[in-house]
Amino acid sequence: MTLPDRATARDPDTMPVGYAEWITEVKGRVRATQFRAARAANTEVMRLYWSIGHDILVRQRDAGWGAKVLDRASADLRAEFPGQNGFSRTNLHYMSKVAEVWPSENDFVQHIAERLPWGHVMVLLDKLTTREDRDWYAAKAVEEGWNRNVLRHFIASGLRRQIGSAPTNFDIALELPDSELAQQIVKDPYVFEHLAYVDRIAERDVEQALMDRLQDTLMELGLGMAFVGRQYPLTVTDEKGDTDEFVLDLLFFHIPQARYVVVELKVGKFHPAYAGQLGTYVAIVDSQLRDPARHAPTIGLLLCTGKNEATVRFALGSTSVPIGVADYEGLPADARAALPDVEELKAVMFEEQSGMQERNRDEQEPTDD
Repeated sequence: MTLPDRATARDPDTMPVGYAEWITEVKGRVRATQFRAARAANTEVMRLYWSIGHDILVRQRDAGWGAKVLDRASADLRAEFPGQNGFSRTNLHYMSKVAEVWPSENDFVQHIAERLPWGHVMVLLDKLTTREDRDWYAAKAVEEGWNRNVLRHFIASGLRRQIGSAPTNFDIALELPDSELAQQIVKDPYVFEHLAYVDRIAERDVEQALMDRLQDTLMELGLGMAFVGRQYPLTVTDEKGDTDEFVLDLLFFHIPQARYVVVELKVGKFHPAYAGQLGTYVAIVDSQLRDPARHAPTIGLLLCTGKNEATVRFALGSTSVPIGVADYEGLPADARAALPDVEELKAVMFEEQSGMQERNRDEQEPTDD
């Protein structure tokens, strides 16, 4: 009589020791490979687009090709590749614009094509006018993982000129390089798209509006800003047992720099007394919540709807507590006009849906082995 093999005698649903860890690791490898393959495919498509755009530019310059050539080229390419999107006349124009903005293929591929999808590139071309701005926003979109609409928003609100521009006393209240890092967190102004006519409503209404759209608020405050609490209570007790209670408008924690950020909202113009109030709150948070071994010094951010720059400088110079002052507003009309309208969003959704349907049909068609 032969004994059954141990492997066949075992419950078929019972996996050997170490299998769960191995299959989890393999799944991770598969996902990583899928991502690399998708990124490589995107890069190759972008190389193709740049080369087509470069050809168009050269022939327009040397052979006098006119605008009608794009119509004919679009029709011919669509007829030859009916299942492939991207050969519309508009897209051919974008391709030539890409080759104009980034004359070197390697420069375009290394800085843009290997890092961003084509939709982002079109936004950079549409909403910006200089190569320097396009490269800056492209780098930020990669670094912070912006989708296309987030990229549009930050371009429309002028993020590049705002970052680090808020008046602060960080240079005297904090040591290097901490002062420079803290300065990178703040900007001026903060543009909350969902706020309108903020000067006509109460501070509590502003606070509620920000909380109603917390995700948008955090996006505007910057990458890595985590919400801790609203109307956050603080209690201070002295040696005699006397107690004072304070309430913070908003408390955040900046994860990359591991520091608390106290935010106070004021409807109206900056007043020096506001700096003293915020400085007190920052000092209390720094003493009661901050762990000096793990956290950077707490900073304060006062958001108001107007300020005299000279008055702000005097107020900040009179305190050793690190605080900054910035305006906040709803998205201006000219900037709002730069964002996609409803019809444009519908068109994008239709294009994405059509592409998905095409891909699904291709996957369902039988293939020859």
